[in-house]
Amino acid sequence: MGIADQTDHDPWPSPLFRDIVEELQTFNRRKTNIYPHAILEASAFAILLVLADGRARTLRELTEELELEQSTVNRQVNSAINHGYLERFEVPGSVSRMIRPTPAGQEAFEHDGQLRVERLNRVFDDLAPGTPEGLLRELRAFNQAYQRTVDRSTERSLR
Repeated sequence: MGIADQTDHDPWPSPLFRDIVEELQTFNRRKTNIYPHAILEASAFAILLVLADGRARTLRELTEELELEQSTVNRQVNSAINHGYLERFEVPGSVSRMIRPTPAGQEAFEHDGQLRVERLNRVFDDLAPGTPEGLLRELRAFNQAYQRTVDRSTERSLR
């Protein structure tokens, strides 16, 4: 195909796919994890979000759930421990120590979680007619389908 034959959406099959990729890139570039008056660093909030179900985790479990390198998670956990937001504790019969929030970590997580809720409420007030429920439904379906696609690609490449 010559330059004169190219369209404004090349290499995409249509402008729709180009626009979706652009919107996803815009979302990724946004500093959605920066909040004025936040207590926690973004990494500490992410760890506390995983632990918000009330179940302590090992470093390996956090690494898997956060989908980061173990050295990165270890550094982030150590930082959060140094700030008093997390603690490690021994479990009888287990070689691995567990990680859980401290009361200060739980309080900071609740504070920073409320900042996120307030921002989302303002966004949805501006977005009308969109709804949080609609966005959650579509994002969840997209993320699940995306993960299935990645998993199938990984399985094929391992064969």
